[in-house]
Amino acid sequence: MGKVYLVGAGPGDPELITVKGVKAIEQSDVILYDRLVNPELLNYAKDKAELIYCGKRPDQHTLTQETINALLCKFAHQGKVVTRLKGGDPFIFGRGGEEAEILKENGIPFEIVPGITSGSAAPAYAGIPLTHRDYSSSVSFVSGVSKTAESEEAYWKNLAQGSDTLCIYMGVKKLPDICERLIRHGRDSNTPVALIHWGTTDKQQTVTGTLANIVTRAHAFKNPSMIIIGEVVGLREKIQWFENASLEKTKIAQAVIG
Repeated sequence: MGKVYLVGAGPGDPELITVKGVKAIEQSDVILYDRLVNPELLNYAKDKAELIYCGKRPDQHTLTQETINALLCKFAHQGKVVTRLKGGDPFIFGRGGEEAEILKENGIPFEIVPGITSGSAAPAYAGIPLTHRDYSSSVSFVSGVSKTAESEEAYWKNLAQGSDTLCIYMGVKKLPDICERLIRHGRDSNTPVALIHWGTTDKQQTVTGTLANIVTRAHAFKNPSMIIIGEVVGLREKIQWFENASLEKTKIAQAVIG
């Protein structure tokens, strides 16, 4: 019997993977990796390691979850060391819990290697602290689509009246509906909002606004993007750093070329 590592690859910056995550990649015979995994991380793999792309876009899956589950079991039963390399953290909207259940049911040894989730990393790179003594004492990581038995209306009503800061995954497509529901259920329409596209990577872009106008301002933004809602977004004007640093690097490079 082999072994499976469910590894969080982090939010995009390849330096944000954990040391334990790198060690799992280095010793694996097979690596099944997702679309949002930085391809630079695959350079840690052994020369003969089998690399299998499992990328998922909205409404378009290269491999179904059932197929991925079957492959994990198949390779482990062949006595191979397997890394399931997932963007962010495997247990935060990464379906790692489902994969762990399947492995347990099939008697396959496994380990969970946590990763840095984009819900905390993307706003950090955008200069937005999720909590702050003066603005936010609570934060919720939220899916843009409710898969529970709870109705959509009740789901957003609870969120509107809940945490000071909301970090919404997979919500860009439903942004107009999200803003409308939050306002209708009592969230101030002037509440600051940020969308962060490809957070922590050299493609990172951030747009800010309010619940009342962010839909217009962020009309060109697509997935992968994190939505951050709360007063802490206003701190970006003071402490944004990553995009400023990237812009400065570009200016220096252009000056050298010129």
